[in-house]
Amino acid sequence: MIYIFYLFLNGSTLAPWGFFAHQLINRLAVYSLPPELITFYKPQIQFITEKAVNPDRRRYAVEGEAEKHYIDLDQYGDSALTILPIYWNEAVEKFGEDSLRAHGIGPWSAYLTFLNLVEAFEKKNSAAILRLSADLGHYLGDLNVPLHTTMNYNGQLTGQEGIHGFWESRVPELLSQNFSLWVGKAEYIKKPQEAIWKAVEEAHSQVDSVLNFERELSRQFSDDQKYSFEERNRLTTRVYSQEFTEAYAIALDGMVERQMRKSIKMIAGFWYTAWVNAGQPDLSKFETNTQPEEEELPTNPSLRVRTHDN
Repeated sequence: MIYIFYLFLNGSTLAPWGFFAHQLINRLAVYSLPPELITFYKPQIQFITEKAVNPDRRRYAVEGEAEKHYIDLDQYGDSALTILPIYWNEAVEKFGEDSLRAHGIGPWSAYLTFLNLVEAFEKKNSAAILRLSADLGHYLGDLNVPLHTTMNYNGQLTGQEGIHGFWESRVPELLSQNFSLWVGKAEYIKKPQEAIWKAVEEAHSQVDSVLNFERELSRQFSDDQKYSFEERNRLTTRVYSQEFTEAYAIALDGMVERQMRKSIKMIAGFWYTAWVNAGQPDLSKFETNTQPEEEELPTNPSLRVRTHDN
């Protein structure tokens, strides 16, 4: 089953967590839902899959979107997770909204999206449920990526430019057909805010490994071994080689696979929890043929957006 999904999505353009990985993660999360939800989500699985990447497209079009995808914990020192309030209002009072946004608001934004999803279930708004479910899947997936929790998000501070796309795009693209990504049934999350921050903490704890193993392998591989060339969209593009990618995945001892599994499990759990918190409305009575209108996302060249797609 995973291999079929891989082939279906393999043509997607690379972007953060990879368009491919974000779409695969959202798609597989649907299969973890209980019968009460899967009857609503499954007919819309194509939408949930394709629109998993809309928040990334939004980064280049909507002011205030970019900072929803990450948090630079190291900006706050070694005690970041102790001094940062998990409640947005308390965080704003302590640090100021401009300062928070300057260093990423991922955990708080993801929780707000979750609350909006609860409200959409309460209002029986099918279009909003689908749109917010796809968005929430994206944001939670991002927060499980170690490099979304650090100022050195693309290795630019350590001479390792390109590592962001390597970890979250190239590795899943080449190797996910061999990953075991079935995570079982969705579970109710009693404390969603704490669950989000726990995921961020666990992702951040792996930043050093992400960087150090790439640095060590780069000493062992010459450039012509580390990189190869592939044709993408009729352009010849330099990419990390199959051999270097496999060596990196082995050195990480399955980290990318584990973080993808965590993302899938977490997303399904948050969708399920939103439905439960909304009073478990009967989704069989919801409109299933109505989809949200397509977002118009023209690029805004004045926006300052972190670039790490290669």
